[in-house]
Amino acid sequence: MRDSRPQQKKENMIGYTLSTVQKNKAANGRMVGVKIGRMCIKKNIPVKTLAGVAGVSTVTVYAWFAGEYSPRPDTATKLLAYVEAC
Repeated sequence: MRDSRPQQKKENMIGYTLSTVQKNKAANGRMVGVKIGRMCIKKNIPVKTLAGVAGVSTVTVYAWFAGEYSPRPDTATKLLAYVEAC
């Protein structure tokens, strides 16, 4: 049986979820992934775009934003340059 509810297209979503913003705010602001996350949230840069620039999954980017992991130094440099240029 098919679900009759309208399907929302993820690519049309704008902004970050409250959960993502809260995790980023609670994380250690000295971590580079958290810093990048704060910049992206402020500039409304999509996680999918950042993941494409870094060559990683969106799950990885969300983990950086939450302070669970940090990007490699070369990746962090590339991402910081990209975000600052936006």
